[in-house]
Amino acid sequence: MKFKILYIIAFVLCLGCLHSNATIDRRAVVCRNNPMVAMMDTLSSLSVGNGGFAFTVDATGLQSFPEYYSKGVPLGTMSDWGWHSFPNIKGYKPQEALKEMDFGRGHKELYSAQFKQAGRQKSASEWFRKNPHRLHLGIVGLELGANPLAVKNIREHLNMWTGEIISHFSYKGKWCDVSTVCHPERDMIASRVVSKGRYGVKFRFPYPTAGHCDDACRWNANRLHSTVIVKKGSHYALLKRTIDSTIYYVAVKWSGKAELREKTRNYFVLIPKEDAISFSCEYIKNINGWTASDSASKYASVKILAANYWQKYWNTGAMVDFSACKDSRAKELERRVVLSQYLLAVNDAGSTPPQETGLTYNSWFGKFHLEMILWHQAQFALQGHPEMLERSLNWYFKAEPKAREIAARQGFKGVRWMKMTDPSGEEAPSNVGSYLIWQQPHLIYLAELLYRSGMKDALDKYARLVDETAEFMGSFAEYDATKDRYVLRGCIAAQETLQAATTVNPPFELSYWHFALQIAQTWRERLGKKRNAHWDDIISKIAPLPQKDSLYLAAETQPNTYKDIKMFSDHPAVLGAVGLLPLSSRQVDTGVMKNTFNWIWKNWNWDKTWGWDFPMVAMNAARLGEPDKALDALLMNKRTNTYLKNGHNYQDERLRCYLPGNGGLLMAVSMMCAGWDGCDVKNPGFPKNGNWDVRWEGFKPMP
Repeated sequence: MKFKILYIIAFVLCLGCLHSNATIDRRAVVCRNNPMVAMMDTLSSLSVGNGGFAFTVDATGLQSFPEYYSKGVPLGTMSDWGWHSFPNIKGYKPQEALKEMDFGRGHKELYSAQFKQAGRQKSASEWFRKNPHRLHLGIVGLELGANPLAVKNIREHLNMWTGEIISHFSYKGKWCDVSTVCHPERDMIASRVVSKGRYGVKFRFPYPTAGHCDDACRWNANRLHSTVIVKKGSHYALLKRTIDSTIYYVAVKWSGKAELREKTRNYFVLIPKEDAISFSCEYIKNINGWTASDSASKYASVKILAANYWQKYWNTGAMVDFSACKDSRAKELERRVVLSQYLLAVNDAGSTPPQETGLTYNSWFGKFHLEMILWHQAQFALQGHPEMLERSLNWYFKAEPKAREIAARQGFKGVRWMKMTDPSGEEAPSNVGSYLIWQQPHLIYLAELLYRSGMKDALDKYARLVDETAEFMGSFAEYDATKDRYVLRGCIAAQETLQAATTVNPPFELSYWHFALQIAQTWRERLGKKRNAHWDDIISKIAPLPQKDSLYLAAETQPNTYKDIKMFSDHPAVLGAVGLLPLSSRQVDTGVMKNTFNWIWKNWNWDKTWGWDFPMVAMNAARLGEPDKALDALLMNKRTNTYLKNGHNYQDERLRCYLPGNGGLLMAVSMMCAGWDGCDVKNPGFPKNGNWDVRWEGFKPMP
């Protein structure tokens, strides 16, 4: 009953937040968008987390039915450090997955590739794609049987203002109240459960699957891993997890009368002896310094710490308020924005770049894709949280030696950033990713955003990486003496329907080279260094964007871009040349770009797009002075532009959440509010028809 009352109070407070003296009542904006769940909906899972650790729950407020949710938004428990590799019993080495390519540049180029023909090379490339893979660290749920539909009268609420999930439900006629929070600095959740049913709390541990896209839980392999109690007291237990050569620890602490028992192998249950029990569960890589007597791990302490953390987050960053808008779509747009701000802080602010499904479940084996980092994390700098971006940007220093090796084995200078990778920086074999290049300038773009955000030490800290990245870009651009120009070829464009062997001068990549090399030169000047003469030559002579019939082509080698449906499916990347990037008078003809936008708007195969395509199109429209189209793009009614009740950007049955879409949305809204360098229009991305009185604070303009 106590928790029922607290639930009602929390709900009422969020609905009736008092207006502050600030322009925007931030608490009111956040609270009116708190998600509510009233059934066992597998696509409505809710999460708590701190950016480097996340814990996703079902409608019981814990992870009571992981199998039932496995094909929805799964009940993940994941961290930055939680990785595993199967034993490499055949001794595969990364060089065994290398394939020599000849793109006519006069030197050998070795790419980490996938092989179709059976043999050791194929086996090696498959092993390195799957290993390492991200671990599910363990389930924490209630012992409620096997039937999730037996849970009735569900009222679950995520209070984003305090980072607390409150669930109220009945099971077999008995009420249960659950509150769950996450420690802001440790890989720890804390929960309070109140029920006359005195349901046990289960701690259940899976073996990894190494699946391409799944919940990373193999429940029928208990003999392949172990969980043992290494320390135990009246109110705590320290468990040691061993999965092949991977070892980590799980610390369970509780208040109240309860007993932890082993149910079966890798399955423990905390059995309460009274109606209320509070507990914490912490996942620990290294237990040096761990102690059983730690007041910060108590539920009450974690709840306060979480509330303070989230209130600081909401009060210090950017905020947008659509409540004064008359357009019926404004409420939905605000919901998407606020939930995306929460989800990205939970999933995307750790010590490594995030995977596309964050810390919720595995996609591409849990590995992260560096071409996506801009979509995930540029928004942090634009929305007043540059420190959240920098947490993962530090990882580039660790990856630098591997990136230098990649550039060297392909005959280039500097560092070539990998596409699909893991915390070690090892490049995953791929017949697509290894040939992408649009992730190269991201480091320069993100470092510039950090500098512009006011982090002046960013200049000294990242200057070498900016310089080395530009070195690669400079050596990759080939001089075409016949036309006195520099070209980009031997690569796969952001629009991945193009092939590496036949692609020359994709327009987005040309524009990105032009933009990033200029930024790199500016960084040299800020540090009192001479401009790089070679980069200046490229800037002045890089090939113009290819066009035909006053439309920009997907590549110079694709004259039938607008006749072949394969060429107007996937990402409409040509629009990224203006939107993500400034409208450059030398690189871009405004009239041709408008023609291209209009053709794509009317004819593109929108059912074959991805979540970040819609904000990219919106940003293009905004820079071209088409705010109505910008808004329409952001809210286009397409499957891959769906935002679930929990705020996740749904793509398809495989990718039930897709955080680049959420990050792209925030990036676009930042621009639509604050504009870009030289923009003097108020709210340039919103229509001027009297229906969009958008109020905002804290956004930074884009370059």
